[in-house]
Amino acid sequence: MSIKMRWLKRIAITTVVLFVSFLIACNVWIVQSTKDKVYDDISQLPAHRVALVLGTSNKLAGGKANPFFEKRMETAAMLFRLGKIDHFILSGDNSSRYYNEPAAMRKALMKLGVPDSAITLDYAGLRTLDSIVRSQKIFGQDKITIITQPFHSYRALFISQYYNLDAVAMVAEEPDFEYSVRVRLREYLARTKAVLDLYVLKTVPRHLGQKEQLNS
Repeated sequence: MSIKMRWLKRIAITTVVLFVSFLIACNVWIVQSTKDKVYDDISQLPAHRVALVLGTSNKLAGGKANPFFEKRMETAAMLFRLGKIDHFILSGDNSSRYYNEPAAMRKALMKLGVPDSAITLDYAGLRTLDSIVRSQKIFGQDKITIITQPFHSYRALFISQYYNLDAVAMVAEEPDFEYSVRVRLREYLARTKAVLDLYVLKTVPRHLGQKEQLNS
């Protein structure tokens, strides 16, 4: 092997080691700094009256119902029935006329007994960062309960902490492992990107605009 090839091999190995180390460090930082704000016991949940429900598709790629979506809706409806939450911000992607996460969430929650008057739609929640920041900057909330699955809750809370938003997470049940393994792997990378977005790239939401009042 030539000297040049040996150097290229060393550079490649060093790059991989540094990347993996950074990925691990970001994941440990995010989870350890937020885990005390993740709740699965409703009786222990702090009294934040507005919940931010983070969007996901209501259908899987093959057309079946998305268990992540269903569990989030069930958790949100349960919190409303028990008087833990008075109002919901349903934040998700509405990037085309054929794909509308907030509208799908509203339809599902109303079927579960949540009145439309307790729902505000955020059509510009294109990413978790956008949803978190818009709940504060656009909808005027300084205390929120985030509803999503456990693996996702740490990143959402990490972003909330960066923006000095008093947030806790009430986690929805995670689907069977067969549904979640790919999503979990993607989340490891998403946490690393969140650190870069906040501390290096200074990423901001794609859409802000005028402040809005919650529906009443």
